[in-house]
Amino acid sequence: MIRKHKKYSRPRKPFDGPRITEENEIRKEYGLKNKKEIWRAEALVGKMRLGAKRLTTASIDEQEKFIETLKRRGLNVSTIAEVLGLTKKDLMNRRLQTIVSRKFAVPMKKSRQLITHKKVSVKGSVVNIPSYIVFADEEDKIKMAAPKEKVNKKVESNEVAGELTNE
Repeated sequence: MIRKHKKYSRPRKPFDGPRITEENEIRKEYGLKNKKEIWRAEALVGKMRLGAKRLTTASIDEQEKFIETLKRRGLNVSTIAEVLGLTKKDLMNRRLQTIVSRKFAVPMKKSRQLITHKKVSVKGSVVNIPSYIVFADEEDKIKMAAPKEKVNKKVESNEVAGELTNE
């Protein structure tokens, strides 16, 4: 079995008051389950910034390729300087939970519930991960999944019994 590694790191100062209040506000605003989701977004933004820093001395073609990948993810950046200015809120706005909430005009907690209960589909396939990063081309393909048809067993068994007696 392959061991999964953490995709985040905990804050260095566990009891930093301003950070805690900021995280609590973000948690309420985006309807997050826990602060680990915030830390995961920070880590991902940190990786993007690190990649941008490495590309400052690289060729223009490599920089444009990196920026295109970020644009496909739905982030509005056009230069390396803008990539360095990305925040965790920019990434939080690309989460499936946030986009469903804004698209269908439901509260954040309700959109999270819809996603975890497999009521939302992206590109025709059901996605039940609220932290799924929605790509720019997928944004208009988000729909409410078609409800499953419930089969009434009593009606079905009576019809079968009726068919047997009629023969």
